[in-house]
Amino acid sequence: MKYGEQEIIDFDINKEENYWPNEHSKNYTINIELPEFMALCPRSGYPDFAKITLEYQPNDKVIELKALKLYINSFMKRSISHENSANEIFDTLYNNLTPKFMKLIADFNPRGNVHTVIVIDSSAF
Repeated sequence: MKYGEQEIIDFDINKEENYWPNEHSKNYTINIELPEFMALCPRSGYPDFAKITLEYQPNDKVIELKALKLYINSFMKRSISHENSANEIFDTLYNNLTPKFMKLIADFNPRGNVHTVIVIDSSAF
């Protein structure tokens, strides 16, 4: 196994070391685009690809970007639906960051003539 594969397998997004103190008290927005998301369809096993866009206004913490990359890459060998992957990513990051605002867009590549876009927005709750 290559070192990167092992790093992804061993990675835990919930560890405190993956979140850094937000050193700024003003309101500002962080936008992150993750264009290479991949997970496996739980029914067929075929790969599903998506662009994940994360937008958040930090409160006390920000996410370390390598940690986010490893977390997103940890889905590539998992069998999980579009809806479940988007909701899991949102819930995990929202619960760990406790941001002032967060929005996640999971824009899945079309497959079988179906294009799925999932939007989860904390201002809706």
